[in-house]
Amino acid sequence: MEQGLGFSHFLAQIDGVGISVLVLLISLSVASWYLIITKSINNFIAKKRATAFLNHFWNVESLDEVKKSFNGTIPNNAFAELAKLGIEAAADSKMQDSYKLAAAGGTSEFLTRALRNGIDQEAAKVENGLTLIASAGSAAPYIGLLGTVWGIYHALIQIGLSGQGTLDKVAGPVGEALIMTALGLAVAIPAVLAYNAFVRRNRIWLARLDAFAHDLFVLITVGNGATDSGNDAAQRTQSAPIPQTIAPATTYSDLEERGQ
Repeated sequence: MEQGLGFSHFLAQIDGVGISVLVLLISLSVASWYLIITKSINNFIAKKRATAFLNHFWNVESLDEVKKSFNGTIPNNAFAELAKLGIEAAADSKMQDSYKLAAAGGTSEFLTRALRNGIDQEAAKVENGLTLIASAGSAAPYIGLLGTVWGIYHALIQIGLSGQGTLDKVAGPVGEALIMTALGLAVAIPAVLAYNAFVRRNRIWLARLDAFAHDLFVLITVGNGATDSGNDAAQRTQSAPIPQTIAPATTYSDLEERGQ
């Protein structure tokens, strides 16, 4: 009897509903693991590139050098994209008529909207795939439980038809039915852990990006006289030196130590 039970016997006796539940669990597992692996690799690369860019950014002499570094190249991280967006927005605001809607409120408001839009776009980008991981973590146990309940139901029907209610006749089929619950938990546990890790990473990442946006805003406006009008103000915005005292606000390790 022992040789007639087990996972292989379970697969041989499974019906259409059980197969559907099993395929759904396998699909959730494959999709969640794909997202976990790809997002982990992408996050590692993004952090490495962002660290390299910030080290370069805070060591250049002026924003004009940063702008020149973007010539002919595409930013490869969120911080570089935000810096390019802010510098271009400051330059564009000088060429906009004050009565146009895009430039309403002056350079400061125009730059604030541009930087906030850049942060919102990055927030939407880092959230990509988390819905599926969260769905796998929350739904997989219930899907596995559905398969278990369905398997126990059929096992009890077969036992009742056979007229043999001994322990050895009941324990085997019920134990096989519990395989579905185990599969559901095996899918859910990694997904939940990965989801929590990604949410924490995204919170720190966006807080760091928001701090950098604030520093960039100060450099372009208050620190460099962007509230003035005319080409002279635009030139000062690009060529004024970057104060090194602002740099610690965007340190990644500081945000981690604060528990954000």
